Amino acid sequence: MTASHILLLIAGYFLLLFTISYFTGKNDSNSDFFKAGKQSPWYLVAFGMIGASLSGVTFISVPGWVADSQFSYMQVVFGYLVGYFVVAFILMPIYYRLNVTSIYEYLQQRFGNISYKVGAISFFISRVLGAAFRLFLVAIVLQQFVFDAWNIPFEITVTLSILLIWIYTYKGGIKTIVWTDTLQTLFMLLAVGLSIYFINDKIGWSFSEFLASSELQEYNQILFVDNFYAKGHFIKSFFGGMFITICMTGLDQDMMQKNLTCKSLKDAQKNMISFSIILVVVNFIFLLLGALLFIYASKFNIAIPLMDGKPKTDLLFPEIALNSGLDITISITFMLGLIAAAYSSADSALTSLTTSFCIDFLHIENKTTENQKRIRKITHVAMSLLLIVVVIIFKHVLDRNVIDNLLTVATYTYGPLLGLFMFGIFTKYQVKDNLVWIVALVSVLTIYIMANLPAEFLNGYKIGYELLPVNGLITFAGLWLIRKKPDEGS
Repeated sequence: MTASHILLLIAGYFLLLFTISYFTGKNDSNSDFFKAGKQSPWYLVAFGMIGASLSGVTFISVPGWVADSQFSYMQVVFGYLVGYFVVAFILMPIYYRLNVTSIYEYLQQRFGNISYKVGAISFFISRVLGAAFRLFLVAIVLQQFVFDAWNIPFEITVTLSILLIWIYTYKGGIKTIVWTDTLQTLFMLLAVGLSIYFINDKIGWSFSEFLASSELQEYNQILFVDNFYAKGHFIKSFFGGMFITICMTGLDQDMMQKNLTCKSLKDAQKNMISFSIILVVVNFIFLLLGALLFIYASKFNIAIPLMDGKPKTDLLFPEIALNSGLDITISITFMLGLIAAAYSSADSALTSLTTSFCIDFLHIENKTTENQKRIRKITHVAMSLLLIVVVIIFKHVLDRNVIDNLLTVATYTYGPLLGLFMFGIFTKYQVKDNLVWIVALVSVLTIYIMANLPAEFLNGYKIGYELLPVNGLITFAGLWLIRKKPDEGS
């Protein structure tokens, strides 16, 4: 598949998204942009959230991680499942009862304005970095397999990618995204299914023969329980995954904004539970694909692609799909799946960043009606430019597997959010609001120091994703220390 063919495919795909945007963005109101008029069918949101949750990181990086970690990622995924139930039955009822547009408005009502800003800033940093990770991944694939052929700089690739997202979201916002996410999820799942089928066919296996093969057994260990000191031990991965979901879904404006477009709390809960169960199955299929990719590469002597002179396992899937002589169908479906995976998360991230900045920082609801739409559109442009800058920076600083980077960043940025919401939900205390930012800062710095302690200093113990709940607990403890006594007011 040539670079020209890929570019034509991308153009056709975005033409389809622009068509959806045209019909869903006709109203061009802030109500539709932020909440889709609270009329989204729950099953549509659930299906679309699969694509938004997986993103380009799962589509490429999870399969590429199998060689290093086997199927240990499923330990994290099992934790995700429990986390989604917590979100559905503890956090969602709060958001629907308060009828919030930004979920961080809860912190303002519960503690005060400083707590509200700490929560909003934590999300803002988290989502900018998370969206940039996802966009970076698809940008390096497009660069390596399309734009390098025309000597187009990486910076132009990134700018074009975000410009396209801006075009189809600037009017409809979340209302458009609920529908485009559904299309994008369909393309992504189709790409994975067809990739597994065609690669097995090339090897000469049926799917059942692949599952029974000795080659798969070299990659398919799921549970790691022998060494608690290891980073990937089941207990640490499971609870890390649970808290990652609670934070990256339940305390994340991006993911919750879709759920808040449902007609009722009951519909939103049905969406969350059905989506979470399907997501476990889908993640397992991605790991099967990862094992199959490495088996195929070994059998046909396909080397891991290089990026800046270093092997980059994230690029193995595109290398096999586009350059290994497989049926043209897999090249087409891979590119559609990749584009869908990348933009299904990036478009909602851009919209949620716009929403959060407008509501949490600019307080757009206090502006005159004629100014509200203008402010929203200017903010949408500003968030697009910010993402472009951060993605370009990532090209020069990232040196690890992208999903590992993404989950590691989450342990820092979502910890204060976790602690604030836990304290608000599980205690009745008020806090000295003007000191909350100090608690959050101390918590993050403490976690940074812990994360960088040498394993020898901890008797061989390797710290993993359990830092996220620890971060939340440190924040919780700090809030307990600055809680108000009964005679200091309610």
